[in-house]
Amino acid sequence: MSKDLFITYLTEEKKSAYNTAQAYGRDIEHFGEFLKQRQIFDLSLATNADVVAYLIELKAQNRSKSTVNRKLASIRTYYNFMQKKMGLAQNPTENIKSPKIEKKKIEILQVEDIEKLMELPDDSHKGIRDRAILEILYATGIRASELIDMKCEDINWRMGFLTCMGENVRARIIPIGKMAREAVERYMEESRKLLVRNSQDEQHLFVNYHGKPITRQGLWKVLKEYGDKAGLKINLTPQVIRNSFAVHMLQNGADVKSLQELMGHEDISATQVYLAFTKNRIKDVYDRAHPRA
Repeated sequence: MSKDLFITYLTEEKKSAYNTAQAYGRDIEHFGEFLKQRQIFDLSLATNADVVAYLIELKAQNRSKSTVNRKLASIRTYYNFMQKKMGLAQNPTENIKSPKIEKKKIEILQVEDIEKLMELPDDSHKGIRDRAILEILYATGIRASELIDMKCEDINWRMGFLTCMGENVRARIIPIGKMAREAVERYMEESRKLLVRNSQDEQHLFVNYHGKPITRQGLWKVLKEYGDKAGLKINLTPQVIRNSFAVHMLQNGADVKSLQELMGHEDISATQVYLAFTKNRIKDVYDRAHPRA
């Protein structure tokens, strides 16, 4: 069965996001490769036992429960499609339950914590760079790997957005707020040229003292430094800033679908976990505002 037909079904009939449909397609391809190892070359011939064996194989590979759940959801959706459109008699995923996932506590910063952080970097070349890093992370919600891989050419100064290139998914366009834009412009004009020194051909946006791309360890060290200075009760990591971006966007009126696109989530369920924070805020506002709350 053509993967393209399945993806078309997801995007046109189920109205799935492009990234979600592509991820489902990749999951089906991966399952198909597993079946070939079992001498099954037609996905319609897979049995309940084959699906269970695949899940056991994923567990043996130490795949996370969320990954296993996503792949099972992809396979289940594929066979639902086969039943609906191709007349498949039975769905081999029937009666297979998804592994239970313990909900991780999502750590975020309050807006006042963000404001305090942005005031900490000084006017040294390092401080100017660090301020740009903090501003970009919070303004866009990008991942640590995406910031590390970012090139100078990825920022469109005239239009005020950056292009974020993800692996195996289409690039996404993310607006940059005024504060972040000004911080990065200052970094480019005053600090980056001196930091790259003899590496003028370096294309990565954020560099270290040696003029080389900042590493993951270097980025975490920068954030820890400012988290400690700010006296935060939680460890400041790229994910904490990403979480804060998501929650603050929702609290200020962003819709989940748009946020999913901005964050590059393949599955909207990954974005929906942040909704709990908006519900809590709505209740707080109600309790403060309603005379009979």
